[in-house]
Amino acid sequence: MSPGIGSWILLSAGIFCIGLLGVMVRRSVLVILLSLELMLNSANLLLIAMSRYVGGNDGQVFALVIMGIAATEVVVGLGLIVALARSHASVDVDQLRELRG
Repeated sequence: MSPGIGSWILLSAGIFCIGLLGVMVRRSVLVILLSLELMLNSANLLLIAMSRYVGGNDGQVFALVIMGIAATEVVVGLGLIVALARSHASVDVDQLRELRG
C-alpha cells in the first residue's frame, strides 16, 4: 500500500519549511544556497506527487525544468561564492553589501 497524496503534501511542506527557515536564519552564503536547493526539491517532490495523483505527465516535465534551473543556480551561486571568497576574507551575508570589485 502506497502513501496517500496527503502524506506527500505534508512531507513536501515540511522540507520547504526547513529550507525557508535556513534562508531566513543563516548568514552563510553556502547554507543559504543549500536551503534554496531544499526549497526547489520540495517543489519537485510535490509536482511529481501531484502528477502521479492526477495521472498526467505535466508535473514531471515541470520537475525536469526545475531541476535544470536548480543546476544553473548552483553553478552561478558557487561561482559567486568563490569570487567573493577570493576578494573578501569572509562570505558572511551581513558583511557583503555590494558586488563591486
